[in-house]
Amino acid sequence: MDFLLSEHLARTRARVRAFVDEHVIPAEATVFAEDREGRRDALSRLQASARAEGLWVPHLPPALGGLGLGPMGMCALFREMGRSPIGAKVFNCDAPDQGNMDLLLMAASPALQERYLGPLVRAEVTSAFCMTEPAPGAGADPTNLRTVAKAVPGGWELTGRKWYSTGARNAAFCIVMARTSDDPKTGATLFLVDRKAPGVTHVRDVPTMGDQVLDHHEGELAFEGVTVGPEAVLGQVGEGFKLAQVRLVPARLTHCMRWLGLAERTLELCRAYVTQRVSFGKELARHQLIQDFIARNAMGIHAGNLMTLHAAWMLEQGQLREAKPYSSMAKTHVARLLCQVLDDAIQMHGGLGYSDDVPFSRWYRSARAARIADGPDEVHLITIARDWLLGRLEVLV
Repeated sequence: MDFLLSEHLARTRARVRAFVDEHVIPAEATVFAEDREGRRDALSRLQASARAEGLWVPHLPPALGGLGLGPMGMCALFREMGRSPIGAKVFNCDAPDQGNMDLLLMAASPALQERYLGPLVRAEVTSAFCMTEPAPGAGADPTNLRTVAKAVPGGWELTGRKWYSTGARNAAFCIVMARTSDDPKTGATLFLVDRKAPGVTHVRDVPTMGDQVLDHHEGELAFEGVTVGPEAVLGQVGEGFKLAQVRLVPARLTHCMRWLGLAERTLELCRAYVTQRVSFGKELARHQLIQDFIARNAMGIHAGNLMTLHAAWMLEQGQLREAKPYSSMAKTHVARLLCQVLDDAIQMHGGLGYSDDVPFSRWYRSARAARIADGPDEVHLITIARDWLLGRLEVLV
């Protein structure tokens, strides 16, 4: 692996970092305040500026206005965007829209792309990915899928319930996983469903531990006899599990990229505090216990960065299957790391860290979901252990 960025990518990363530092971070409080009032004036201005700077949807091909970055290029840029909780949204790279764009580009018909992908790329609409279901339906084990798609004259009829579908309340469309047969490998299919289609009901926003801001509202949806045409099928009938993996393996890495950016910013804020705060006769930074916090977190961020880069490099080589356990390693490590860095930051700041005068407690409440979203730690650990026991995982590469 070559860890040196190309000259063009290095310049682009520097531009993204400068944009985040100079425009995005100073606007965070305003964006959140306006969001609570139902307005997005400041966010729209930031998005317009990102477009004007040529930094819009950089993960997409140039034909769609992007920069045509592969996974390695996305690592470089998404880490910088992730330094702000609103950064990905400003560049139209937020979840789930970013992953849904990639999926539609790969598996949707030209007609569906024109109707739904174009507006999504332009940030005229948002989308949702509907796989998780209330118990006893699909969660960590997707084979528990209860939502059913039944073949009917002229298409399909969907019936079931989904929840934790981020952004479902205001989404223009949903990508819905439904059971189309009882085959354990080919029994699921992905459908594109218009959010306003008859039979689609927004039941509620699920109350959560974290702040529900911008489009990060965890929606519960009911699908009651929703009919769609054959063109609504993404890919082929029976490819639902396969396409979900094609989407989710890279999506886990993009989460890692954004989380690493926020972890780095958190550690930077700690440096500013511990080098100035005097306690027991010297700056906090001169106490060995504080140095232990800093060193462990710095090593953890670096390790997570290397894991993410390695898995992204494998994806660029076309090694999707081989990259899966490595993406599980990265996702589990970085999710835990982000929570630990934020918890340590709160501890190093004492009472100030527990207050809302600094952002750590707010960030932590949202970060805690990282250990559950896109597969809980335990499922990823099973994947890692299984592949190692089968001889499919090299830990020295």
